[in-house]
Amino acid sequence: MQQVADWRYRNDGSQGRRSGGFVHNPDWTDGHVIGEESEFMSLNLGTILAASSLERPGDVVLRLGDATMTYAELDRAARGVATGLRRRGVKPGDTVALLVPNVPDFTIAYFGILYAGATVVPINVLASAVEVAYFLNDSQARLLIAHSFFEEPGRGGATDADVPFVIAGGDGPDTLSEMSQCDPIDAIHATAAGDTAVILYTSGTTGHPKGAELTHLNLFLNCAFVVPKLAPIGTGEVRSMAALPLFHSFGQTCIQNATIAAGGSFSLIPRFDAKTAFEIIERDKINFFAGVPTMYFAFLHYEGDRSYDISSLRFCLTGGAPMPVDVMSAFEKKYPVKILEGFGLSETSPIASFSVLEKPRKAGSIGYPVWGVHMSIFDDNDQPLPDGERGEICIRGHNVMKGYLNRPEATEEALKGGWFHSGDIGYRDSDGCYWIVDRKKDMILRGGFNVYPREVEEVLYQHEQVIEAAVIGVPHESHGEEVKAVVALAAGGSVSQDDLIAFCKERLAAYKYPRIIEISDGLPKGPTGKILKRELR
Repeated sequence: MQQVADWRYRNDGSQGRRSGGFVHNPDWTDGHVIGEESEFMSLNLGTILAASSLERPGDVVLRLGDATMTYAELDRAARGVATGLRRRGVKPGDTVALLVPNVPDFTIAYFGILYAGATVVPINVLASAVEVAYFLNDSQARLLIAHSFFEEPGRGGATDADVPFVIAGGDGPDTLSEMSQCDPIDAIHATAAGDTAVILYTSGTTGHPKGAELTHLNLFLNCAFVVPKLAPIGTGEVRSMAALPLFHSFGQTCIQNATIAAGGSFSLIPRFDAKTAFEIIERDKINFFAGVPTMYFAFLHYEGDRSYDISSLRFCLTGGAPMPVDVMSAFEKKYPVKILEGFGLSETSPIASFSVLEKPRKAGSIGYPVWGVHMSIFDDNDQPLPDGERGEICIRGHNVMKGYLNRPEATEEALKGGWFHSGDIGYRDSDGCYWIVDRKKDMILRGGFNVYPREVEEVLYQHEQVIEAAVIGVPHESHGEEVKAVVALAAGGSVSQDDLIAFCKERLAAYKYPRIIEISDGLPKGPTGKILKRELR
């Protein structure tokens, strides 16, 4: 990985200075890498695959069912895709969108885009055609690669956005397979460390989803340095399972990229269920698993016809939603492995903090800031609070995004004073361990996915009989929270709850639409007419 040698270091004790998403942290005094200005650094995230394919070309990197792919095969396919992209007019710095589930096509396309010097825009495979079109337009995508499983919303969105469309999961012209067989590029495009590698869309409490620009350096350090420190399995020995969706930052960084950087292998699950996961852990001797709490809940309550040998597991990570302490305790009592719980966001690549084996592990906490990352608790005036006092969790370090794509005001607000403001309320205890106690935003965490009420409410307001709508999260045993809407109808309105649910289902991704709708005569309001969600809760 020769490009790493081009990095520059400094440790002059100066105040934090941003460039390309990399923040110098004057608190780093233990030999951590400290970045110079991004224009002096050359780095492409794709080098993690190129380096591993040189070191272990015949080793298996991907498994799906009984099929396998070696590092040499994956690298060759990605280089072909890079050529195919160039032939379609994709230039370095352009964006290419992916609507692909957990199959080898995702990883082939992902690294092909990086090899070409372009930017990857992963799209949630549950997105509707309307949402796909929005992501394509907002990111100014030059091309959409969509799997045949999701051809209808993919082609519909691409048509609405007037973006060329390539199908994955098939053969013939205008397919990913055709692109992968093109003559391979000789060299990976030399991007700067501060160039945008991936744009991850994350909704806000108001308006449309925003694209978090993550740099090559953001993602490289998170997968190649942070994850191995959390789970020190050893180079070439990592055998992980991609149960988390790869379009999501958690699965993308902690499973796909971290495993490839370590020269290991990962087994793909296109759609998670406990039985399939148990079978793969046993068959492939999986030693590293990362999942959201609902997956551990499914493991714990699995009642199959036989037990499975999962003694190969050495490390389990969880994030994306709070892990119930009872579930963690019961899982660790039943199975011979500890769960490490952490915290992160799309804007932080995603890892910001995690529990670690060498420090006191406190169930229900989000652990300690990871390597090279600093966290603090701020009051409403952005002043640090002492241990034990509650305030907003703020983050700075190599993991913090460059900013929100084409949204300077939102970027400035999120990165005030050089710190990323998470919107989560928490505190730090006397051991330096962090805890989340509430959310500053109204975001709902359903099964590890963020659902923002405003987006759902806007869909409800599109129904001709709905005159008032408020969306809240309610507790759910396995999903953490469920989406509930409370609506008031126009005079004489007669629409049913089921009809409203169906209306939303047609217009929102599957994890977003409300499963519970309550029809009320009117919603509680404050003196200014604002709906009081706290009373609904």
